[in-house]
Amino acid sequence: MRCMISQPTFLPWLGWFDLADQADLVILLDTVQFDKRSWQQRNRIRTPKGLEYVTVPVASAGRFEQRIMDVELADPAFGKRLLRTLRANYARAPHFAPVMAELETVLPGLIATGRLAALNEGLIRLLAGWLSIDTPMRRASEIGADGRRGAHLAQLCKAVGATTYLSTAGAEAYLREDAAEFSDRGISVQLHDYTHPEYSQLHAPFLPHASALDLVMMQGRDAGAVMRAARRTLRPLETGDTA
Repeated sequence: MRCMISQPTFLPWLGWFDLADQADLVILLDTVQFDKRSWQQRNRIRTPKGLEYVTVPVASAGRFEQRIMDVELADPAFGKRLLRTLRANYARAPHFAPVMAELETVLPGLIATGRLAALNEGLIRLLAGWLSIDTPMRRASEIGADGRRGAHLAQLCKAVGATTYLSTAGAEAYLREDAAEFSDRGISVQLHDYTHPEYSQLHAPFLPHASALDLVMMQGRDAGAVMRAARRTLRPLETGDTA
């Protein structure tokens, strides 16, 4: 069983979803420390001026060591502002109407939870549906695991019965350092490299690495096929241990 473990980021990019699509289970890592002004609370959308950030306001003053699962939303009106921003920038997108209708339905309930993790998870699930991804998702806080870094991830994998851990290539350096945490538990590690596909956007030139919402607005139910067309083969983590 292949497991992806990733922080519940805000409106993730296509690479996040492409990796999730190749897993048998996604664990949303809500137990780690919140990092202000990270992808945990912001992402980018395509605008006439280029890629611009949309940031979720959260309560962070004096809460320097809070976990993602504990982060509270700071402004209940944010949902309405987000919808206005999306209308202003995507009203002419081919699939704006159905995507926006779903956002308008689910977003108020997500905002009402008052929690960043719930907001991000709900939006992830919405985008996954548009991308035809049906991989089950669980929160790390519901599973429980000790340790730090690789040890924590390996324990989560072990707890759910995973035999393979899927990771972004950006974590390769520290995964090499922590490789024994996985191998000692009989878990292999595979790395995900993703080449962003090019597709028609509302404005030229094409700019990659926006939220996956951009592709969904432009391609609708065909967005998953565009995402998968750019897929590269997962590669094993090389530790240099030949023993």
